[in-house]
Amino acid sequence: MKSFGKMLGTLYKRYGENPGNMLVHTGVLGWVLSSLAQVGAVVFNDKISTAQKTFLVPQEIADAAVNILSFYVITSSIKRLASKLVSTGKLSTTSIREFLKKEGVTSKNRNNIDCIGNIKFNIEKLDNFPKIKDEYLSFKNGIDVTASTLGSIISCNLITPVARNQYAAVKQKQAMAKMNKAEENRVIYPKGITMAQYQNNSAMHYSGNLKI
Repeated sequence: MKSFGKMLGTLYKRYGENPGNMLVHTGVLGWVLSSLAQVGAVVFNDKISTAQKTFLVPQEIADAAVNILSFYVITSSIKRLASKLVSTGKLSTTSIREFLKKEGVTSKNRNNIDCIGNIKFNIEKLDNFPKIKDEYLSFKNGIDVTASTLGSIISCNLITPVARNQYAAVKQKQAMAKMNKAEENRVIYPKGITMAQYQNNSAMHYSGNLKI
C-alpha cells in the first residue's frame, strides 16, 4: 500500500498541475502498446513464413516509430504553443487581464519585456503572481487539456495516417524488391549455360509445341 501511495504521490506531483502533459504521455503509451501488439501479431502468426517475417517485423517497428514520433511531436508542440499564449497573456480571462492591468503590464510598450504578447514575458514570474495563481493555473490547465486533445485529434486523424501510409508505401516497395531478388537467387538452372540462354531455350521449346 505504501508503494502504491508513493506512486500516486509521484503522479500527482508530476501531472497534478499539468494535466496536458498527462494526456500527451498516456497517448504515447497507448501508441507504444498498440504497436507492440501489432508486432507481436506478426511474430506469432504461424501463417506467415519466416522469410516474410524477416521483412514484415522491421517494417512494423519502423511504422510504429513513425506513428509514435509524429503523435508526440504534433501534440506536444500544439500544447506548448497554447501554454506559451497563456503565460505571455495573449490568452487570458477577465480576472487575469485586470490583474495585469494593475501590475502595469500592457500590450502597448513593446520595448519592455514585461509586455503582453512578448515571448520572454511570463505571468508566473511577476512578484504578485500568488494573488492570481489559482485562477491562472485553473485556466492554463484547461487550455493545456484542450490543446492536447486538439493536437491528438489532428495527429491521429490527419497527419499521422498520411505520414504512415507514405512511409509504408516506400518500405513495401523495398521489401517486395528484396523478396523478389531472394526468389531469383533461389532459381536453379542447368549448368554450362547462362540464365538468358536457358530462358531462350525454354521459350523455343514451348513455342514449338504450339498448334494453330
